[in-house]
Amino acid sequence: MMLPRRFGRFRPDGNVWTVPNVLSMGRVLLAVPVVWLILVDGPLRWIFALLAVTIASDWFDGRIARWSGRVSDWGKILDPLADKMAGMAIVLALVLRGMLPVWFLIVLVARDLLILMGSGMLAHRTGRVEMSDWWGKIAAGAVTVTLLAALMRADEPVMRFCLYATTGFLAGSFATYGFRYARLIKQSESPLAAAPGAANGAMGAEPDSMD
Repeated sequence: MMLPRRFGRFRPDGNVWTVPNVLSMGRVLLAVPVVWLILVDGPLRWIFALLAVTIASDWFDGRIARWSGRVSDWGKILDPLADKMAGMAIVLALVLRGMLPVWFLIVLVARDLLILMGSGMLAHRTGRVEMSDWWGKIAAGAVTVTLLAALMRADEPVMRFCLYATTGFLAGSFATYGFRYARLIKQSESPLAAAPGAANGAMGAEPDSMD
């Protein structure tokens, strides 16, 4: 498989076809039957079973990568990308069924796209791939709770609380990403970062932890 050798200062390392990366890509495929079952009003037990497998794969791919020493730049790209694609597809299906409001989908898509754009700019400028922080993990958990509440047709006050609380967590995580990305990009443009060998040092450093 031909892969791009360089994107600005970013040179993705590692093999794409590792077990953790395959699990990440598999989450996108698992979203397809979940979306179909939602659209046809399929049995909740099958929807929940597939969602449980999806969540388990998200947990296992990170653990396998660490246990096997196969943490790679491709894994840091594919893991959050798969989560975002699967999450947006399921939210879209719930919106089409009238179980979630359109504005929630717009907030989720806008936030994720802006974060992906910021991540690409950061990788281009610094050669680093940032992982998600705890704010991102909390926001992802809140989205999952909101999806489950919608699937179980929670009462309107409960649903309203889930929607507004999740929106708050999404906004908070977006703000933390924005501040961190801006700081790292500014550091990369400083005279010290521009000195000979500074770029190589940044590329070789282990990135901070995030999902």
